[in-house]
Amino acid sequence: MQLVKTQRDALLRPLQIVSGIVERRHTLPILANILIRKDGERVSFLSTDIEVQITTHAQVGNGNDIASTTVAARKLLDILRALPDSGDVSLTLANKRMSVQSGKSRFALQTLAAEEFPTVAQAEQYNAKVTLPQKTLKHLFNMVHFSMAQQDIRYYLNGLLLVVDGKNVIAVATDGHRLAFCQVETDQEFPRQEVIIPRKTIIELQRLLEETDQTVDLEIANNQVKLTFSDIELISKLVEGKFPDYTRVIPKGYKNNFTIGRDQLLRSLQRAAIMTSDKFKGVRCIMSPGSMKISSTNADQEEAVEEIEIDYGGDSVDIGFNVTYLLDVLNNLKSDNINIALGDANSSALITVPDNPDFKYVVMPMRI
Repeated sequence: MQLVKTQRDALLRPLQIVSGIVERRHTLPILANILIRKDGERVSFLSTDIEVQITTHAQVGNGNDIASTTVAARKLLDILRALPDSGDVSLTLANKRMSVQSGKSRFALQTLAAEEFPTVAQAEQYNAKVTLPQKTLKHLFNMVHFSMAQQDIRYYLNGLLLVVDGKNVIAVATDGHRLAFCQVETDQEFPRQEVIIPRKTIIELQRLLEETDQTVDLEIANNQVKLTFSDIELISKLVEGKFPDYTRVIPKGYKNNFTIGRDQLLRSLQRAAIMTSDKFKGVRCIMSPGSMKISSTNADQEEAVEEIEIDYGGDSVDIGFNVTYLLDVLNNLKSDNINIALGDANSSALITVPDNPDFKYVVMPMRI
């Protein structure tokens, strides 16, 4: 039975959308496959790792048959990528094998029964629905994703806190050493909801969301979120646990603050980082009236020193930071200038953008 006959790129796009979450080595071998369902010309492609599920559709079916099967995602994707750009591709199903044919190239792949494929059950009820432009949600995630923890035993940090409250949609991420906060205002009104979206889901959404005004519907249930945009539906389980109270972490009322060119500070820190080691990423920052001095050393007694003129008249502050935490935020911000507010050598620093109260970045000091 012929499932699909279409141009290569028309088949490649839906496969690229769903294959990002497929894991080759899973305890369930069938999860290395994607589920392909054909209903006439409409063909759906579905992948899952039990935590996240992505579905997309394309009008690439051939004939009026109804059929479904599962096939190895990476193999099918690799075959399509290797085929010439032009020319039709056909997928045919016979005797538990899928044949991929284009011109004089032909491949035979093993399949597994569609009935054995475990799909994520949708929540019966969603408590809130938020509609935003795709570029707005992508911006929210881009501004905080770098602060998410990776494989922390405090599992609730391995994700992003999404809060809808009144007209605001807020994203917060922290790994215990730094915290990023970003919010956008909408013209909708919501009862307050807080959910923690897993790290893997956020990274996948950053890949799939586009810089466009086309909308994304985000629906929140007690144990999952569902996002629908373009021709994609993504369902993700949520991380259980209590996220730290971010409002208590963000410092208020620091009197030592100054504005500095983002690019100038970024370049200085990149140069200072050359003298740090993989094990110790510390840089020392000394703020005194009119100047910011950045220095770093390593075990070989090598040293880097950078000095920047700043408009600063506050107290002298000698403080150390993990340079990676500073570079992460500077690389993700797009503004020309940033504002840095300081307490003392033992207090967190607050980085904000002038005239934009919607973004805040808190970074803990480190001993140098």
